[in-house]
This record gives sequence, structure tokens and C-alpha cells, in this order.
Amino acid sequence: MDLYGAAAGGGPVARRPWSKVEDKVFESALVLCPEDVPDRWALVAAQLPGRTPQEALEHYQVLVADIDLIMRGAVDAPGSWDNNDGNDRRGGGGKPRGEERRRGVPWSEDEHRLFLEGLDRYGRGDWRNISRFSVRTRTPTQVASHAQKYFIRQANAGARDSKRKSIHDITTP
Repeated sequence: MDLYGAAAGGGPVARRPWSKVEDKVFESALVLCPEDVPDRWALVAAQLPGRTPQEALEHYQVLVADIDLIMRGAVDAPGSWDNNDGNDRRGGGGKPRGEERRRGVPWSEDEHRLFLEGLDRYGRGDWRNISRFSVRTRTPTQVASHAQKYFIRQANAGARDSKRKSIHDITTP
């Protein structure tokens, strides 16, 4: 399928590019109109003045193809349009390969106690809720990493040198 080339009549078709605002509206419309909704592309296009259902479908197909290339590692993930200050954490730009990664900030005893309370309340594996409602100073990824270290430390409790203490030795909130 030629998305930007010749029309049915054989001549080239000038497609206007999608703006940032249109992309945001398009993404929201995709959430509101899941794949199983009849006339999905007409409903999506209705949210985008000046766009046809065919243009919405073609835009979606291009995005799916781009995501496939990114997931296969054929291209780097693009930076975010929302954040033009170079601090985008979703991939793409980042640091040059030669630089060392920055070490994280160690967990405080208070954060660890909040982690243990969240672990009791939400259970093992619900890092998002533990992060959101218990240890609000840490991301779900940081909570998961902390939990991994905590559980390894607990599993090896008898085999370690008791002189070396760790925050992971605290087991009660």
C-alpha cells in the first residue's frame, strides 16, 4: 500500500503533515475508540477536523509500522515532542555510549519502612501501587529493584557475614 505516493488516478497526492496537537487528539481518540468499535476510523476522524477516516487509518498503519521497527531494534525510539529540553527518558537521545551511568540515591530507613508497609498492604509484585501510595518518592521500577534486592537478602540471611549490615535487614514496618 502506498500511503504517500500516487492516488487512484495515478498522480501524486500532497498529504499535509500531522501536527503535534493532531497527534495528541488522535492518540486520545484511539483510546476512546478501541479496535472492536464499528466505524472506528470514522469516529476517530470525527475528532480531527479536516481529516478523513482513510487518513486516520493510514496514520495508524504508519504508526504501527514505526512501532514495529522500534521494537525490533531497527531504529532508535524518537524523543518526546512534549519535552524539548533534552531530558526525555523514553530513549532516543540519551548520553553518549562512553559515559558512565549515574548511580541512584540510596534508600533511607523511612523509605524502606514505607516499602515494607506497602508490601504488606499491596502484596509482592504490585510495585506501581507501592510506589504510588506508599513510597511516593520512588518510581515503580525503583521499588521493583529495591524489592529484588530485599528478597535476595532475606533468602540468603543465614549465609552472610553478620558484621555487614544493610537496610534490607529491616523486616518490620
